[in-house]
Amino acid sequence: MGENPGSGSQYVAVGESASPKATNHMRKVSVLPLVFLIFYEVSGGPFGVEDTVKAAGPLLALLGFLVFPFIWSVPEALITAEMGTMFPENSGYVVWVSTALGPFWGFQQGWMKWLSGVIDNALYPVLFLDYLKSAIPVIGGGLPRVFATWGLTVVLTYLNYRGLTIVGFAAVCLGIFSLLPFVVMGFMSIPEMKPARWFETNLDDVNWNLYLNTLFWNLNYWDSISTLAGEVENPKKTLPKGLFFALILVVVAYFFPLLIGTGALPVQRELWTDGYFSEIAMVIGGVWLRWWLQAAAAMSNMGMFVAEMSSDSFQLLGMAERGMLPDFFTKRSRHGTPLAGILFSASGVLLLSWLSFQEIVAAENFLYCIGMILEFTAFILLKIKHPNAPRPYKVPGGTAGAIVMCIPPTILICVVLAFSTLKVLVVSLIAMSIGLIMQPCLKFMEKKRWMKFSHSSELPDIVNGEHNNSLLG
Repeated sequence: MGENPGSGSQYVAVGESASPKATNHMRKVSVLPLVFLIFYEVSGGPFGVEDTVKAAGPLLALLGFLVFPFIWSVPEALITAEMGTMFPENSGYVVWVSTALGPFWGFQQGWMKWLSGVIDNALYPVLFLDYLKSAIPVIGGGLPRVFATWGLTVVLTYLNYRGLTIVGFAAVCLGIFSLLPFVVMGFMSIPEMKPARWFETNLDDVNWNLYLNTLFWNLNYWDSISTLAGEVENPKKTLPKGLFFALILVVVAYFFPLLIGTGALPVQRELWTDGYFSEIAMVIGGVWLRWWLQAAAAMSNMGMFVAEMSSDSFQLLGMAERGMLPDFFTKRSRHGTPLAGILFSASGVLLLSWLSFQEIVAAENFLYCIGMILEFTAFILLKIKHPNAPRPYKVPGGTAGAIVMCIPPTILICVVLAFSTLKVLVVSLIAMSIGLIMQPCLKFMEKKRWMKFSHSSELPDIVNGEHNNSLLG
């Protein structure tokens, strides 16, 4: 998997900087901002969970956000903690897959996960406007909505350009502001609470496709933070802590608002769609609480946008430092942010903003699922091939435990993929095909020297790393 660095190889040990450019940028993200960055990568609060009640009723919605994290979120977070501390650099899951399966599949992983992230980011302006359209009807459709979407994207892209420290600080402030109205609404709803409503269900009237896709969308992307690992302060300790606290925060932020909404009012499933929590706030607390919750939803979508764009843009920077993308992706602004990565990610969001909410969720879930299969494979192969490689955080159970842990989420992936519509399947397969063509084309351009590529290191020397734990510092 690599030669001894003393033999003139370009490989470096696990945890060593990928290039001189990376060493010039100090790691600044500490535990608290990291928790809220992960929170916004994955969740951002209960805005967007309403469709689970519409699809399956209160009982299955509540059970989904209790059971699903154990099937999906916990395994993904544990894998991210182990692999992210093993490879603390901005290429994240790309270098995991590259090390286990080779650079070709590493590139495919990067393409699918970046595209999935950009598709995901196209949701947040949509959700932002859905929550505001009842107060500002003019943005409900037509040209005003298009201009509002584009304007919001430009403003939030500029926030990303200004630096990850600002994004982290903004994530903490936005997170607290976004969750507070649900705390207030919870106390105010106590006199109206009827627990019997939580158990309403009708298994003959469940939209399983919408239910599973909404659950999956709201509880995935734990691995996204790995593409920022190179910017984290002492990642071998900070990353596992951040993932642990973020997991608790995410589950609580979903479950309790659903308890409030389904217990305080009679459940009319057809009303439970994007923005319905603001209507619940109106009934429970009046106009002021509705306005507060709408503002919180808007702020939450801003937080999710900037966190996702940070992850997407730093992933492109990390891939360029590994020689997978042209060298201009390694260029940082004076704020330390990846210029080309931000511009490419923002362009993707603008191009995809015409899709509907359900289409966006289904398409990104499909691509994400394929990427996760590659991640699970890489995680298990690295356990088998390099059991003694330094792992500052290690998932207990060894290789057998790793295989067993990956079985339930893999089954879930197969179920989600099986429910995909023909339109989503076709669009996703076309997107994957682009990656299969793009990688050899980039290699051809590199060979012909039509574009400059970094050659500092393509893969970490995990063999050498097995004998040098100090390299993970």
